[in-house]
Amino acid sequence: MENTRITIFDTTLRDGEQSPGCSMNVQEKVRRALQLDRLGVDVIEAGFPIASDGDFAAVRAVAAAVPRPVIAGLARAARHDIERAAEALRSAVRPRIHVFLATSDIHLQHNLRISRQQCMDQAAESVRLARTFCDDL
Repeated sequence: MENTRITIFDTTLRDGEQSPGCSMNVQEKVRRALQLDRLGVDVIEAGFPIASDGDFAAVRAVAAAVPRPVIAGLARAARHDIERAAEALRSAVRPRIHVFLATSDIHLQHNLRISRQQCMDQAAESVRLARTFCDDL
């Protein structure tokens, strides 16, 4: 176990903000990200850039202000989401696009209205696209 490495992946700037009364403006997110960096957090998920102009601005500001940790932007497995995340992360020293796609039978059938094979194809295509913007996905 000598070579074991634990990576701390923090979602406070994205998930934490979803708690009632816990919204943060861009400056507060940058300040929180700097504190997370001081704590030694390895990956900071700074937000979901496609969700709003404010989230986009916050991810962009954190990416520019916090150089040591990986800065991640969340994106659905969709071209516009991935491109928006890439744009927000443009100034990050260590960018990551965190791509997600619902895969449960219920989500595939009722929300996305796609087959399991279409889901697999969409996931593969999304990863290929995201790799054109950064290596860390």
